[in-house]
Amino acid sequence: MERQTHVLQGSTVGTQRSVQSLHFGAGSRRVYIQASLHADEIPAMLVAHHLRQRLTVLEQQGQLQAEVVLVTAANPLGLSQQILGKHQGRFEWDSGHNFNRHYPDLVEPALARARASGELGADAAANTALLRRCMQEALAQVQPRNELASLRHTLLGLALSAEVVLDLHCDNEGVMHLYSTPEQSGMAAQLGQCLRAEVALLANESGDSPFDEACSTAWPRLQRALAPDHPLQLGCFAATVEHRGVCDVTHEWAAQDAEGLLQFLGLQGLIVGMTPPPDHGCALRPLAGSLPVAAPHAGVVVFLSDLGGAVSAGECLAELIDPVSGESTRLLSPVDGLYYRREQQRWVQAGQTVFQVAGAEAQRVGKLLSA
Repeated sequence: MERQTHVLQGSTVGTQRSVQSLHFGAGSRRVYIQASLHADEIPAMLVAHHLRQRLTVLEQQGQLQAEVVLVTAANPLGLSQQILGKHQGRFEWDSGHNFNRHYPDLVEPALARARASGELGADAAANTALLRRCMQEALAQVQPRNELASLRHTLLGLALSAEVVLDLHCDNEGVMHLYSTPEQSGMAAQLGQCLRAEVALLANESGDSPFDEACSTAWPRLQRALAPDHPLQLGCFAATVEHRGVCDVTHEWAAQDAEGLLQFLGLQGLIVGMTPPPDHGCALRPLAGSLPVAAPHAGVVVFLSDLGGAVSAGECLAELIDPVSGESTRLLSPVDGLYYRREQQRWVQAGQTVFQVAGAEAQRVGKLLSA
């Protein structure tokens, strides 16, 4: 294992932060895994801790068929943000930006470089290698203006050369689930099987360019731009993995999840000798079919059903109680679907999302992710 240090630019005078990446194995193929880009989503870092231990052994045993790059704590900025004893790791305080939004769009500059090179041809593999190099060159021309931009630049730079990118997160409260793209639903189903996930939510553009889409959705766009004369492979499968809820921090779950991620890499031929994953069906649903239920007034939330499994449209999943007026409102499932996530806080303001149910049909447009 090799450790690399990536110093961030734009830090406050007298301070300097860095990102540490761990590199296991070698070869022309590459995997990139990062944990807790939302720095207060702690289960992901524990999964990465277990991955580090397992990858060390797999490397020693010669089972790695690719370089696996692991960033066990992807967000040193967010890790430092504490206010009144509470960790705030989702938004950067200076800008208010979500750490998992606004990654650079490299499609147009990469296309311009590839066309100018004169190297595009009829070989899909050669074209894919060329476009990967052109995206890396385009990113190298971007000059980060502050520490947050430098963090985005560093993480995306580590990921662009990888054919598999796994961004490890967690929800407020949730079952195991993940996000990926419709073009790669087969691999998303495989990943869901290995992780024993209940649902994979699929979208090409969920809004504001999150990290996984900056890595994966560039490739279908490049394919369309170059077709039919210059065929192109989908050069990257990327997924955001939600390791249940923020309080689900146990060695048992983390070890299980780490093994599931490794089993998935085994299915891609990136690790040899992995145990096949258990039989487990992971539902594939459009992210636009995931419907949020918002609070019509402020109050105390009392959840009436456990997370997970199928619910029916009109089924009461929570009660919202105004402690001053005594008013009580039933919050109903808006659709037949999977009850997969909800807010951890039991006091909500009017308009705040309380829970979400993943239906089978797309019903929303525009930005599909929360703030």
